[in-house]
Amino acid sequence: MGSIVGFNFKKISVERTKDTSGKLSISNNISVKDVSETKFTSGASSQQGLVFNFIFESKYEPEVALIHLEGSLLYMTEDKEAKTVIDSWKKDKKIDAKIMERILNHVLAKSNIQALTLARDVNLPPPFPLPKIKSGNKQ
Repeated sequence: MGSIVGFNFKKISVERTKDTSGKLSISNNISVKDVSETKFTSGASSQQGLVFNFIFESKYEPEVALIHLEGSLLYMTEDKEAKTVIDSWKKDKKIDAKIMERILNHVLAKSNIQALTLARDVNLPPPFPLPKIKSGNKQ
């Protein structure tokens, strides 16, 4: 199994088109748009890597706001695993579930923090439920 060695945002956008009033629905979506190969070279050795390009969006409905993030994640792995992932992606745009789980969880962790900051900056509610403390009698 490979390891995640890099992450960056390429596009960060937030647009608030109207004030929040009444019932608000927030939907979050993440998708991998492309997977490509790359080589890592350090000293005399080189290793195989994969670049996963993604899009993360938080939509505030009805047409209140949109947070849009695009970026890439760098995944270092063995040549055999890289070839399998690329072949599967080229054939039917699918990736092994275990690899995809790691990739998406990492992207979600980074993107949720960025989306939370952007929502605060334009005075929107958080794009996901935050933990709350409830008082009450415990017996």
